[in-house]
Amino acid sequence: MVLSIAQPTGRYASTCGYCSPPGERSERESARHVASLNAIQLSCEVYQMLIDRGWRRSGSFCYKPHLRSSCCPLYTIKLDVLSFKPSKHHKKIINRWNKFIQHGNDLPVGNQKGKDNARFDLISSIHAREIGSSADKEFAHRFEMTLEPSSYAEEKYELFEKYQTQIHHDASTRSGFRRFLVTTPLQREQIPYPSPPSSRLPSHYGSYHWCYRLDGKLIAISVIDILPECVSSVYFMYDRDYEAYSLGKLSALKECVLAQELHAAGAPGLNYLYLGYYVHSCQKMRHVYFIRRNLGHGMIDRQYLKGVFRAGSVD
Repeated sequence: MVLSIAQPTGRYASTCGYCSPPGERSERESARHVASLNAIQLSCEVYQMLIDRGWRRSGSFCYKPHLRSSCCPLYTIKLDVLSFKPSKHHKKIINRWNKFIQHGNDLPVGNQKGKDNARFDLISSIHAREIGSSADKEFAHRFEMTLEPSSYAEEKYELFEKYQTQIHHDASTRSGFRRFLVTTPLQREQIPYPSPPSSRLPSHYGSYHWCYRLDGKLIAISVIDILPECVSSVYFMYDRDYEAYSLGKLSALKECVLAQELHAAGAPGLNYLYLGYYVHSCQKMRHVYFIRRNLGHGMIDRQYLKGVFRAGSVD
C-alpha cells in the first residue's frame, strides 16, 4: 500500500492565461480562483479520486478551479473510450498521417477511394505505420512511438522550448520544464494484468512521456498519467514543422486507443480518457474542442459533467 502525503495550501487567486492574448495574462489578479495543495507523494488510486472530483496536477502542484468565481470556468472532459466510434474526420486524420509515413507526402484522401472506403479498424489503423507494427515493410519515413516513465532529456526540453516560443509565444526554462512536465508525485504501481500484456503497454500505473519520433527525431510528446480507471492527458507538445498533420488531434485519438488497449489487456476498471479541462473561451485548445465536437452523442459522460458543474457552483 502506497502512503499519500500532501500539504494543503488553501485557496488563492491569480491572473488567467486562457482568455488573454497569446503570451499574456489577464490584467486582474483575481480573475482565476483555485483550491490547491502540494503533493509530496500520491498513490495512483488517491490521484484518481482527486481528478474524479475536478482536480488536476501541474507537476506536484494540484489544484481545483472554483467555477463560480473564476473568469474562465474549467470543466473536466471525461470520455468513455469503450463507446467511442471514430467519425469520418477522425479517419481522415489517421489516414493522412499514415500516408505521409508511407509515401513521404500528403496524398489527398480521394486519390485512393477503394482503400479509404474499406472497413476501418481504429486500433490497427492507429498503429499501422509504427515501427514494430509494420517491421517487414519499407516506408518513406520511420515512425516510432515509445512510452517511457517521466524523465528529463535535453531533446525533450528543446522541443518544449520551441513549442512554447512558436505556439504560445512564451519564454521557457529548464527548471520550469522539469517542474511542470517531469516532476510527478505519482508513485509507480504494478498494473494487475491477468496475463502478460503487449510489449507496447506499460507494466505500471504512473506518469509517462509518450514520445513520437520521425526518422529518429523527436517531433512530439504526450505527457500522460496512467491511473486505475483512466488515461489522463496532462500536456501535449509538438514540432510546428508538422502542424499540417493535426498532431494534437492525432494524439487524442492515440490516447483513446491506449486506454482501449489497457482495458482489453485486463486492466480492471480502466474505461476512460480524461482530456483535461474544457475552457469555452480558450482558442489554444483546439484539439480538445475537436474531440468534444466530434465524439457524437454519448461520448462525453454528461452525467459526470453535470456533477462537476454542481460541485463547482458551491463554496
